[in-house]
Amino acid sequence: MRTEHIAFQETGRFSSLICDYLKEDKGLQPFYGLHPNIKNFKAQIKAKKSSFSIKKRSVLSRTLRHQYSILKPTKAVKINLNLLEKENTFTVTTGHQLCLMTGPLYFLYKIISAINLCDQLKKAYPESNFIPIYWMASEDHDFEEISSFRFRDKNIFWSREAAGAVGDLPLIDLKESLDVFESNLGDSSAAQTVKKWILNSYKKGANLSEATFRLVDQLFGKYGLVVLEPNKKELKLLFSPIIREELTEYNSFESVKEQIDKIKKVREGYNPQVNPRKINLFYLTDSGRYRIEKEGEYFVLNGTDQRFNEKEFLVLAKKYPERFSPNVILRPVYQEVILPNLCYIGGGGELAYWFQLKNNFDRLKVPFPILLLRNSAIIYSEKLGKKINKLNIEKQDLFLKRNSLINKKINQISNINLDLSFLKQKLNEQFDHLNILVEQTDKSFKGAVEAQKIKQFKGIEHLEKRLLKAQKRALLDKTQRLIELHNCLFPDDTLQERTLNFVDFYLEMEDSFFPILFKALDPMNSNFVMIEY
Repeated sequence: MRTEHIAFQETGRFSSLICDYLKEDKGLQPFYGLHPNIKNFKAQIKAKKSSFSIKKRSVLSRTLRHQYSILKPTKAVKINLNLLEKENTFTVTTGHQLCLMTGPLYFLYKIISAINLCDQLKKAYPESNFIPIYWMASEDHDFEEISSFRFRDKNIFWSREAAGAVGDLPLIDLKESLDVFESNLGDSSAAQTVKKWILNSYKKGANLSEATFRLVDQLFGKYGLVVLEPNKKELKLLFSPIIREELTEYNSFESVKEQIDKIKKVREGYNPQVNPRKINLFYLTDSGRYRIEKEGEYFVLNGTDQRFNEKEFLVLAKKYPERFSPNVILRPVYQEVILPNLCYIGGGGELAYWFQLKNNFDRLKVPFPILLLRNSAIIYSEKLGKKINKLNIEKQDLFLKRNSLINKKINQISNINLDLSFLKQKLNEQFDHLNILVEQTDKSFKGAVEAQKIKQFKGIEHLEKRLLKAQKRALLDKTQRLIELHNCLFPDDTLQERTLNFVDFYLEMEDSFFPILFKALDPMNSNFVMIEY
């Protein structure tokens, strides 16, 4: 294995907001808590310890033990479940939707970042314990986003009508899609392992939430990862005071809106990732997950005829808190209320919406976690690495959009000069002379000169594009090789981690796949990593 690191801002693939956060831009400092470095965890530990009660810890521990009763947890998970009962135990959390077969590669990168960070924290603070948590987004209702994954350049789809929380979806009609997938895996030892994972998860799970729990436990249980199903009554009871406040007041709406307005003043052109609503809760029923709205004296489930008066709805919130599901504004608050959490690890889009929330956390007196950008990576074989070297491509240039990379490379390797700027310079000189004549004659001549200048410059730009196009044809072989190489690293001209599934790599790398990732991904190294295996 060989790794290279590239600064996120040099890739051109990440927002200026995230790049500014990584370099600790002072303008962003009011919108988050402590910056992610090992030394800052000392203060974060102190803040969380003083705010997380013994009662909460007991409820959390009891709920997790019940959740894990359906399988045989690994020795590492058993140890961590026991440690969670202790007051000097804290968590590092990452979360994601319940994507089929884990979905895109970065699902794994998030979890590995969390596990590796816990190991580093234990070395820095041996008197405390640190448990990696994967928070299952089981209450999410966006089925389309989780219903497919890419395998060998094809998408495996789960076709069905879906409504409500995706975690509750039964898996009976998933069999056909899994059969297609398994039939294309082959018979290698790695393929047999993947089939075993499927058998012990999707073919045993009662619903998508349980199947995902079983799958992730098979992949990461030996590293001590604890999977959390948050849609539990016991956990929602800890959150119920905030649920009741959300139904009777609009404080979250005002707090988040105020912070968005402040960020817009600091960051010109900033567009909020999410927008708060007056009520940031959904209501879960057997038929769906419905947004709660207030109409006069009544609470209404959006898209239905169901309505409740305030008194009966508040009784429901107290008696059945599990029916109330936080949206993206309140889900982070729910997480931090029920976990002794120090740090949340997420992607750039996630961190961007967390930056909108600190004001609301402060109002609710809930410690705001340290925010850590997950590791990002590109994985490629030694054979592909040799092709990159043979084409003499700078690693940084690989991050260019495909057309820009091709144009740059064609200009580099062409035996003729494709830059016609010298002609533009000559034209400028000629029109400078004509402009002198304009001053000495009738004004009508000025318009004719300007029109001719525009026409001739457009003509040269057109010829420049045609020349580049002609040279691409002349160098077709090299152009095609460059396209094929770039498509391996950036399928569909997007980051590999957002498109490809881990199974493609696991079938090739077998048991070396996970150890290589664990070794290459350092959560405290805020650079993009290129992994050659």
